[in-house]
Parts: sequence; C-alpha cells; structure tokens
Amino acid sequence: MIHTVIFDMDGVIVDTEPVHHYAYNQHFKKLNIEVSPEMYASFTGNSTKNIFERLKVAFNLQEEVTTLVETKRELFNAAFDQKEDLYLLEGVEDLIKELYANGMQLVLASSSATVTINRIFNRFGLHQYFSHIVSGEDFPKSKPHPAIFQHAAFLAQTPVENCIVIEDSTNGILAAKAAGIYCIGYDSFHSKMQDYSKADKVIKHFNELSYDSIKSITTS
Repeated sequence: MIHTVIFDMDGVIVDTEPVHHYAYNQHFKKLNIEVSPEMYASFTGNSTKNIFERLKVAFNLQEEVTTLVETKRELFNAAFDQKEDLYLLEGVEDLIKELYANGMQLVLASSSATVTINRIFNRFGLHQYFSHIVSGEDFPKSKPHPAIFQHAAFLAQTPVENCIVIEDSTNGILAAKAAGIYCIGYDSFHSKMQDYSKADKVIKHFNELSYDSIKSITTS
C-alpha cells in the first residue's frame, strides 16, 4: 500500500518552465553563448548549480559557478514576480488536497533551490499540505542520481516500496527508478523532448489519479 507521494515541482505542480527559459536565455545572451534546444532539454530535472557546472566546462566560462547561479536566480525572481499569469497545473491542486484530506503523506523533491520552492509555495499556499521539502541544491549530483528521492523517502520514514514519485522529466523518472520507487510520468503539453518509457505509469492529466487509485498501487 502507498503511504507517501513524492512530487516534483517544476512541470508537475506549476509550469515555471517559461520563467526559467526566459531567465536562462537572458543569462546566455549576457554570457554570449548559444545553447542548443537539445542541450537545454537535457537540463530538465537538474539543479541550477549542476547546469552551470556543465555550461562552465562546455563553453569555458570564466565566472565562478556560484556567481552564475546567483545571476540566473536574480533574473528568475524578477521574471517570476512580474508574471501574473502563473497558475498551478490543471487538476494538481485538487489531487493534492484529496490526498492530504485522506491522510496520505506528501513530500516535495525538486531540483529547484529552496528559495525558489518557498517563493512558489508561498504564492500558492502549498506549505500546509507537505510534510517535507527537499531541494536539489543540497545534493552534489542532480537527477538522474537517486539521492534526492532516497532522502525524501528517508525523511518521510516510509520504505521505498510504499512510496510513489510523480515526475515530468526523463532525468526525474530515471532518478525515481534508480531509488527503487514506483514512478508516474506526467506527460503534459508543457513537457518538451522528455522520455517516459521508463515510467511505471504515464498520465496526461491529473484527473487520471485519485487517492483510491494511488493507495491501491502495487509496487512489487
């Protein structure tokens, strides 16, 4: 029986990708580098720190990674605060509230920085539903490394066989499976160039999930 649902955030709870895309591309212009769509798509599910570690090597950037991360974060925050048409993805709030009301433990495991997670959770009043928040900035390696999901299960004090992960990215799905956790891939129209073949189940809308359907998932 499932006791804990681990949610990714970007692309699962809220579509912040346009804001991230804008911030990254503003930064790329300042750095005078051209990042291909394929390379950008491969970043999905990675922390900003790990992304700039890759970019520093690929483009021989002289700036320190911490400086690059801070500049991108400032660009994101400014764009986020100005963007009024930012909403939770359709159906996810109803699912979160239904799971919470029925006693399911909810944990967030996002590659975003804690400050970014809190910015989004404060805007949409989500803190009350989640017992733990795990940020990818606290781990040396990003998804597809399983550490973030292993730690989420540890904090929830739930065996991995009693957890599920909801993810929208190739890297996130691979991380969940590497952690030994059943993974639901959320294939929304916001997701670009992602592979869902390793997910245990794939959905296109959150109305395909409910407390009863999640609780009865068999993971072994």
